[in-house]
Amino acid sequence: MAARGRIIEVDSQGRVHSVETPEAHEVRERLRKLAWLFDSSIPIPGTRITVGLDALIGLIPVLGDLIGVAMSSFILAEANRLGAPRSVLWRMAGNVGIEGLVGMVPFAGDIVDAAFKANQRNVKLLDAWYQNPGKTERASRWFGVLIVAIAVLFLGLSMYTAFVILRWVVGLF
Repeated sequence: MAARGRIIEVDSQGRVHSVETPEAHEVRERLRKLAWLFDSSIPIPGTRITVGLDALIGLIPVLGDLIGVAMSSFILAEANRLGAPRSVLWRMAGNVGIEGLVGMVPFAGDIVDAAFKANQRNVKLLDAWYQNPGKTERASRWFGVLIVAIAVLFLGLSMYTAFVILRWVVGLF
């Protein structure tokens, strides 16, 4: 039976920055390959642009994007099994959600979907968390705060717009 080792990264002051088991390393390598397959495995002839299976499946209206989100969620589930913190998982889920929602817009959504490459972003985010957990968690928390602020702003603007329209309609009578 092979000994289970750990890959440990320590800075000059003796602080541990990363602890990774060989199994976790294998999972991350597998996720990297899967993200490449989903996002960049098919080169477009005559260009430097690549797309993946996710973009091709996304061409099927609505159903294709739902299938793409389901496939992307596998990377999110694996990140959870590897112990990624909630802030990082929420940020990864946001990437998948953006890709899924924007991808539902005919044609333009498919182009954005092919360019955004949420799966590769999520694997890079997972790698960044492994390399520097504290920094990635802070950045992910700030991303969450930004999303909440945008949602509150959008909700406020929507309510204000509804109020203005309602006043205008009532003013017609």
